[in-house]
Amino acid sequence: MSTLNLPEGVEVTGPVKDRYEEILSPKALELVAKLHRELNGRRLELLAAREDKVKKVAAGEDLGFLPETKSIREDDSWKVAPLAPGLEDRRVEMTGPTDRKMTINALNSGAKAWLADQEDANTPMWENVVEGPMNLMDALDGTIDFTSPEGKEYKLVEPEKQPTIIVRPRGWHLPEKHILVDGEETSGSLVDFALYLTACGQKQIDRGKGPYFYCPKMESHLEARLWNDAFVIGQDFLGIPQGTIRATCLIETYPAVFEMEEILYELRDHSSGLNAGRWDYLFSVIKTYRTRGADFIVPDRNTVTMTVPFMRAYTELLVRTCHKRGASAIGGMAAFIPSKDEEVNKNAFEKLKADKSREANDGFDGSWVAHPGMVQACDEVFSAKFAEGKTNQLENLREDVQVTAEQLLDVKSTPGEVTEAGLRANIDIALQYLRTWLTGRGAVGIHNLMEDAATAEISRSQIWQQIKNEVTTADTGKLITKELVLELIDEVIAELPGEASDYDEAKATFLEVAVADDYANFLTLPAYERMP
Repeated sequence: MSTLNLPEGVEVTGPVKDRYEEILSPKALELVAKLHRELNGRRLELLAAREDKVKKVAAGEDLGFLPETKSIREDDSWKVAPLAPGLEDRRVEMTGPTDRKMTINALNSGAKAWLADQEDANTPMWENVVEGPMNLMDALDGTIDFTSPEGKEYKLVEPEKQPTIIVRPRGWHLPEKHILVDGEETSGSLVDFALYLTACGQKQIDRGKGPYFYCPKMESHLEARLWNDAFVIGQDFLGIPQGTIRATCLIETYPAVFEMEEILYELRDHSSGLNAGRWDYLFSVIKTYRTRGADFIVPDRNTVTMTVPFMRAYTELLVRTCHKRGASAIGGMAAFIPSKDEEVNKNAFEKLKADKSREANDGFDGSWVAHPGMVQACDEVFSAKFAEGKTNQLENLREDVQVTAEQLLDVKSTPGEVTEAGLRANIDIALQYLRTWLTGRGAVGIHNLMEDAATAEISRSQIWQQIKNEVTTADTGKLITKELVLELIDEVIAELPGEASDYDEAKATFLEVAVADDYANFLTLPAYERMP
């Protein structure tokens, strides 16, 4: 076990394993402490402001564009910073956690960028928090390798063939319980940012690409301002020129879709675009309007496509907003993964190409895939759409798009029904995902799709909403109640792989966030408490 040289007021309660001192360096922990002392109070205030907004919605007030920032939206003169090196071409981005094997596979994938995920495709297990940036550091040094239990060796391709690394830290809501400053738990966001920036920031600058970030789950432009302040503090602390850091913000919450221009404005010197985080967006729609009755009941998840009215309004406005301000618009996740079943595989590739063709035709500059086997197909779709010699579609301003608040809020026009089959599918997927999450793995292949935390969030939130609003299943005519869910959960577990006892922790966590009287804002919070 290694020992750490701790700055004053900093305590590390997680085990310090071999090489951890390289990431938990005095400089890194000093930056964590500085960020915590200067920004954590505001972070907690902004999280409280989220609660106030949800209470207003529950009382009948709808989300909308902010009157107080109208001047920012109507001022056509401002633009974000020019595209940074390595971010001019983002036609296909690979996503995945930062474990050693995935790091090599992602950097060998042929994608233009890699979302190196410390968030939803990862878990906040202590080892992942420290070893994620360690793996990225080793990759940048060219010293990373991996041998599977079966003896298969993994090695990196040369640097010029590797995608641009974009790190996604945890959202503002998640704490880091293993690093305390002045006796207080720190922010998972700021810890992930500080550990990566100190270990890898200069290495990325030396490569000429980065350091770059994806900022998740923001709900307001004031949360974007907090990120901007963190970037300013981090760059000053390490002597990095201001504006070197660039951030792509995920628009994956219902409140944020009404503040996209303001979010770009707050981060304009550090901004590199917006991303349509579709699954978390759907989760946030359910979550924000969970008590507002029939007009906001979302049908079975697999029937809510990107072409339904409220989702279409969201993605078209995102492209329009980005290109108006000179920012990249990145499409959402294609969760399809290759299968050994030829028919399943064919179907997956057809769906992926249809999904990516829609995004390319809408003007997106690129999109996400969850598996290296899907990179080429996504690349081909966007390459075919780009004008000759171009690496993006920023010139496609989509001035034909005019989206109203009413269109963004039009959930009731979504076709589809709530069925018992859909209810069972939600229980199935959430249990399988949570079982794996609690062991430290956040990207899980389930039913030929790569699922992350957003999937389980949709599943349990739909169930909570259905119980709260006394929804009846269209196929079997059953009232969805806590008792029905308890009955179905044991039936579903009996059909899942493994022993019933394998799902005890997952079941307990699921019930805590799906059928409790009070709604938990994120299932990862009680799940994190169950982690060592």
